Amino acid sequence: MPALSAELALPDPVQCRRRFDRAAPSFASASFVHDEARRSLLARLAGLRIAPGTLVDLGAALGNGAAALAALYPEARVLAIDSSREMLRRAVAGDFARIVGDAGGLPLPAASVDLLFANLVLPWMLPEALFAEARRVLKPEGVLVFSTLGPDTLGELRQAWRKSDDAIHVHACWDMATLGDLAVRAGLEEPVLDVDRLRVSYTELSHAIRDLRACGATNTAAGRRRGLTGRGRWHRFAEALWEERQTGGGQRLHLTVELIFGQAFGSRRGRAETVAGEIAVPLAKLGRSSGRERR
Repeated sequence: MPALSAELALPDPVQCRRRFDRAAPSFASASFVHDEARRSLLARLAGLRIAPGTLVDLGAALGNGAAALAALYPEARVLAIDSSREMLRRAVAGDFARIVGDAGGLPLPAASVDLLFANLVLPWMLPEALFAEARRVLKPEGVLVFSTLGPDTLGELRQAWRKSDDAIHVHACWDMATLGDLAVRAGLEEPVLDVDRLRVSYTELSHAIRDLRACGATNTAAGRRRGLTGRGRWHRFAEALWEERQTGGGQRLHLTVELIFGQAFGSRRGRAETVAGEIAVPLAKLGRSSGRERR
């Protein structure tokens, strides 16, 4: 994807922060994708065999990840960082500090973090910005673990909108190979990535839109259409979705969520160097569908 197109299809940071502030009261009611991704990331930590002194839950939202990390590593100093002040104000109780900050410019000293836990932060920014900050703040042997959305996410909505107009309606996403390459270019080492897919099912399009709004995941792309979506365009979009639903042989609306999980290290001194651009991908994970449904 060309850089200009990617930036136009990425969320506007100011609008994004405002949406998350507004979504803070309703976020927990619709954060099932965030919750599933967080559970998978936490499960992956067992294989790292680390004992972090300082760890960061980046894009902490309501702090569920920070609370889980504090319980998992009771001796560690846990920092919950999010750009939304309202999210942090409503965060769950737990033994962690709440810090308002931006993922592209973390309010942390260099080489100060043992574990950077970034659950679904990448969909809201350029990956190279996060990877560069991870490389800066991680200690030697420190590790970044992250989840993000792959390009197949909400592909049904993308396809339906293309039959209505040529505006940007769904944010840009990067594939696994590109993410691994960007991590290496940023100076991170030994990236390992894998992918999973969820299927979210709805009886009505309005229910899907409700969930997206509730968790702040509506269109804030920098290159989005600024005016209201006219009734004609919305009707063409809804009709296209209905046609796809009929083609699929069902009455329910099924939406794809492609989850990419990754880890990468800071400076692994004394270790064998990785080959530039190499990505380890467990093949058993590819194409696996959880079959989860949201009604």
